[in-house]
Amino acid sequence: MTITVGADTANTRKTLTVGSQSVAYYSIPAAQAAGLGDFSKLPAALKVVLENLLRFEDGGFSVSVDDIKAFAEWAEKGGKNPREIAYRPARVLMQDFTGVPAVVDLAAMRDGIVALGGDAQQINPLNPVDLVIDHSVMIDEFGNPRAFQMNVDREYERNMERYQFLKWGQGAFNNFRVVPPGTGICHQVNLEYLAQTVWTDTDQNGIEVAYPDTLVGTDSHTTMVNGLAVLGWGVGGIEAEAAMLGQPVSMLIPEVVGFELTGEMLEGTTGTDLVLKVVEMLRELGVVGKFVEFFGEGLDRLPLADRATIANMAPEYGATCGFFPIDNETLRYLRNTGRDEDRIALVEAYAKENGFWRDENYAPIYTDQLHLDMGTIVPAISGPKRPQDYVALTDAKSEFAKEMAETFKRPMGKEVAVAGEDYTMESGKVVIASITSCTNTSNPYVMIGAGLVARKAAALGLDRKPWVKTSLAPGSQVVSEYLEAAGLQDDLDKIGFNLVGYGCTTCIGNSGPIQKELSEAIAEGDLVATSVLSGNRNFEGRISPDVRANYLASPPLVVAYALAGTMDIDLTSEPIGQDTDGNDVYLKDIWPTSAEINELVEKTVTREAFISKYADVFKGDEKWQSVETSDGETYDWPPSSTYVQNPPYFRGMSKDAGTIDNVENAKVLAVLGDMVTTDHISPAGSFKDTTPAGQYLIERQVPVREFNSYGSRRGNHEVMMRGTFANIRIKNEMLDGVEGGYTKGPDGAQTSIFDAAMEYQDTGTPLVIFAGEQYGAGSSRDWAAKGTALLGVKAVIAESFERIHRSNLVGMGVVPFEFTGGDTRKTLGLTGDETVSIKGLDAVKPLQEMTAQITMADGSTKEITVKCRIDTAVEIEYVENGGVLHYVLRNLAKAS
Repeated sequence: MTITVGADTANTRKTLTVGSQSVAYYSIPAAQAAGLGDFSKLPAALKVVLENLLRFEDGGFSVSVDDIKAFAEWAEKGGKNPREIAYRPARVLMQDFTGVPAVVDLAAMRDGIVALGGDAQQINPLNPVDLVIDHSVMIDEFGNPRAFQMNVDREYERNMERYQFLKWGQGAFNNFRVVPPGTGICHQVNLEYLAQTVWTDTDQNGIEVAYPDTLVGTDSHTTMVNGLAVLGWGVGGIEAEAAMLGQPVSMLIPEVVGFELTGEMLEGTTGTDLVLKVVEMLRELGVVGKFVEFFGEGLDRLPLADRATIANMAPEYGATCGFFPIDNETLRYLRNTGRDEDRIALVEAYAKENGFWRDENYAPIYTDQLHLDMGTIVPAISGPKRPQDYVALTDAKSEFAKEMAETFKRPMGKEVAVAGEDYTMESGKVVIASITSCTNTSNPYVMIGAGLVARKAAALGLDRKPWVKTSLAPGSQVVSEYLEAAGLQDDLDKIGFNLVGYGCTTCIGNSGPIQKELSEAIAEGDLVATSVLSGNRNFEGRISPDVRANYLASPPLVVAYALAGTMDIDLTSEPIGQDTDGNDVYLKDIWPTSAEINELVEKTVTREAFISKYADVFKGDEKWQSVETSDGETYDWPPSSTYVQNPPYFRGMSKDAGTIDNVENAKVLAVLGDMVTTDHISPAGSFKDTTPAGQYLIERQVPVREFNSYGSRRGNHEVMMRGTFANIRIKNEMLDGVEGGYTKGPDGAQTSIFDAAMEYQDTGTPLVIFAGEQYGAGSSRDWAAKGTALLGVKAVIAESFERIHRSNLVGMGVVPFEFTGGDTRKTLGLTGDETVSIKGLDAVKPLQEMTAQITMADGSTKEITVKCRIDTAVEIEYVENGGVLHYVLRNLAKAS
């Protein structure tokens, strides 16, 4: 691939020689010497963005000298200068749940540009795109040696249409690679193999240029790679598609919060315990839309695996990213994971030459700072509904009892017989214990630790409780390599943690069904069943429809809770079980020492293992190689497919944009509370035949067993529209005490949100959503915005928005507004029976305050001031065009 760079009027382009390599690069010290400002005290994370602008300055890429000078002004102003800039990431990362609809959009855009008189080949990624299939494997089988193969077989049975489509995309589009199923989780594959820390490419003159590795990804946990000093964050699929097609990411120069780490982790604590405390602290501070950069002498003792865990959970603490600068540990990790020695030498030389290196003198300016002594970290879990709900392990039992009384309002101790079993079910019992997700399975210290807990437990005769569904889903095949090399997989198998697949599984709702009789007992008693997983998300309704309380924990603690079988236990003081002689066994009896863990990590996590497992990463197994697909520039949409359908976005599109429509006499589709996540708006997991999505499939003769999940059907807008606002735990405040995707229809009667929206569409009635704080938290799920738009929602009025979802709404032409002046849905007494009008959108300016007129049910009116969260000038153009993809498509059509 050839990169096109700017004209370099400030003479910042220099040459760097490393051994036999000689590469061009854009020098930040040279920009400073040229009088563009003092950049010496910028955080490394911000220097990455600055270098990006230097490289494209004055080359017709919407970057000016003033944009570059703004970074010096940022430092002068104490870490604040929210100037709009155009940022161009080097590459794009996708997973299949978000990748399938993105490729669907690209295929539809090819149809669209042909209809506008253009060439299908104009729709091609200009930047490298890697799509890793990791979200499709579901845990149908567990706890036995057959589990892996049976789950893989079912994965292919369910998803063959999707895999055929992705294989077509791999052949049809340039710069587009697919990592087949069964390889690993995209973020772990990125960390262990794809990322280079310093990227190189040839420019339009054939000269090799070195620059920081950067990316955007269609998954919120793209941030994980910031642990390797690669600046990346999650965006919606629509924003990623625009980036693929050469559209810059429009953003404001962010504030950067410095998080100082000192001290050293104590014996018995893990990187998971550390990150749960970090999440709590940063959520309390408030870092939405900000960068967080970690610094301090504590980093000298923090392995990159732990850094990646902290960076991974940036969406949980709300930041755009959690960045770690390049240092010796970065180089050690690159070497240990099999990166080329020439690349490692280039990373070191480039970082030192261009001001990205962290040493003992690293002391940049930050907007704000936090401090944490890692010596104060204690074992912890987080739950039952949010990642930031930190609970020290010593308090876990009492806090669960408190949650039962105050949150779930159910008594402890109520027992229900489980048909055909010699045990009963009661609230607090752990029915799912899963070692899963990129967050922790990328970390050999906690994975080896979990294996050692299993080894010690099995040796004493302990086993998982019979009601616990146990699973192990590593983030890459390398994990299996070192667990097997250490002999620990056998120990994990003994207590039910057999390999179930390589993918996200439980963490994204693919936990599969629990035992039918157990599910029936939970429903009969209206019990609060629990799950414990080593993941990053525990939102309501995400993990399993049978589970109300979900807890995040380190892999060793997941094993411990599987052995205990309940949250109603103090693991720090009460016995976890009895050995073969009837003696009590405590957690301390089976918990490994740091020395034991480190010895096995050193012995089994080898450079050779990484090189071996990633040697044929794009080849796949025989199943993938046998997938047959069509070819051709445009996709031959199969009319009977229930997985992949041509979306309606570009049908009948004119060549010219219009103006933004005013909101006039809009009806309210839903009134929602605080922390409504993208899981609430567009769930990823399973659904029943009684839902609108289920009925759609039943009408097309799809049996319930083949429903798969919402996430797997994101290539079909008909399913996804019906799944919007359909989470089983969402609460529409228009209805009293009702959970699920319901609202009042035009006649005032309760109906599904989908059916009400379609009735309103039939009469041409626009819709609005009201919501509380942190609306759209969680996943980068573009379908949360796409579904909202397709239901006919023109505006969302909330107290505050999470970064990615706000951007996604704009990218789909839905206008986000924020309450001002202390107004909220509660202070206004909104019931959902109101109508709303907002005028002046046809001439709106970025972040403009506007008047919303609300006509109450009794006919009286209220006027309130709301802030339009179309944040930048280019975003106004996006909405005028009906969305960012329409904007790109029209520009390409005009260029042709």
